[in-house]
Amino acid sequence: MTADAASAPAARPDAPPTAEPSDRGPRTRGGTAYLRYAAGKAGGAVVSLLAVLVTSFFLFRLIPGDPVKFMTGGRPVSAEQLAAYRREFGLDLPLWRQFTDYCGKALTGDLGTSYQFRAPVVDKITDALPNTLLLTGTAFVLYTALGILLGTRSAWRHGRMGDRLNTGLALTLYSVPSFWLGLLLIIVFSVGAGPVPGLFPTGGMESGGEEGLAYVVDVAHHLVLPVITLVAVEYGQTLLVTRSALLDEMGSDYLTTARAKGLRDDLVRRRHAVPNALLPTVTLIFVNLGRTVAGVILVETVFSWPGLGGLFYQALSVPDLPLVQGLFLVFAAAVIVMNTLADLVYPLLDPRVGR
Repeated sequence: MTADAASAPAARPDAPPTAEPSDRGPRTRGGTAYLRYAAGKAGGAVVSLLAVLVTSFFLFRLIPGDPVKFMTGGRPVSAEQLAAYRREFGLDLPLWRQFTDYCGKALTGDLGTSYQFRAPVVDKITDALPNTLLLTGTAFVLYTALGILLGTRSAWRHGRMGDRLNTGLALTLYSVPSFWLGLLLIIVFSVGAGPVPGLFPTGGMESGGEEGLAYVVDVAHHLVLPVITLVAVEYGQTLLVTRSALLDEMGSDYLTTARAKGLRDDLVRRRHAVPNALLPTVTLIFVNLGRTVAGVILVETVFSWPGLGGLFYQALSVPDLPLVQGLFLVFAAAVIVMNTLADLVYPLLDPRVGR
C-alpha cells in the first residue's frame, strides 16, 4: 500500500455513493451548438429566399416584349382596349406599387394570374409539377446510383483501363449539351437513321386514348429518350465527385490498419472508405434533388415534355411575367431548401462539421 493510499480517508458505510462523472454538459453544449448552427443555416435560407423574391420581380422586367400585345393575339386594338388590359393585370401601376403588391401576395402563396392561360400561376405549377417529378425523379435515381457505383469502382481501381474508360466517358458526356444529345437521340431512335428504325416517340408524354396498364406502358415508352438524355449528361458529375473523394480517403491510416487486420478489399471499401468519402457526394445529391423540382428546361423543351421546364420556356416567350416569376421562385426555393437540408445533415454524418 502506498503512502497516499494509506493517508486517504476511509469511506463511511453510510456515505452516499460518489457521483459518476456526467457527460450531460458536453451533450447539452453539443445540442445547443447544433441548434445554433441549424438556426444560422435556416436564417441564411430565409434571406436567400427574400433575395430571390426581389430578383425575380426586377430581372424579368428586362426581357424585351410587351405582354399586353401578346394578349391581343396580334389583332389591331384601340388604345382604350390596351389600357383596359393593363388595368386588369395591374400593369398601369407604378413599378414600386407593382413590386409591393407582388411581394405581399407571394408571401401569402398567391403568385398572381398567368397572362396567357388566364389561370392562377399556382394552379399551372401544380398541374405541371408531377410530370417534371416523373421525368427528372426517374433520371435522378438512375444517374445517382450509376455515378456512385462507377465512381467507387474507378477510384478503387484508379489508373487501370476501366478507370480511364469510365472517367473519359464521364467527362465527354458531361461536356455534351443536353439539348444537342436529345436532338441526336430523336434523329437516331425516333425518326430513324440508316439501319436503325424509329423506335420511340419524338416527344410528348402520352399518345392519347390509353387507359390502365396500357397508359402506364405508353408513358414509359415516351419517358425512355428524355431519361437517357438526362442520365447520360448528369451521371458523370456524380462519378467524378465520388471518385475524387474516395481517392482522397484511400491513403488514410485507418484503411491501412483495416487491411493489416486481414479484412478483404471489398469489405474495406464498402464498410470504411465509401461512407467517409460520401460527404461531398451528399451535397451534390441534395443539390440535384433541388434541380429535380426545377426540371431541365432544355430537355423538356426538346422532347415537348409537359413539365415545369417546358412551361417556363413558354412563359419566357411571351413574356408571361407572373408565370415566369412564380416558376423562377419555385426553382430557386427548391435549390435553397435542399442546400439547407444538406447543411443540416452534414453534422449528423461528420460531427466535426458545424463546430
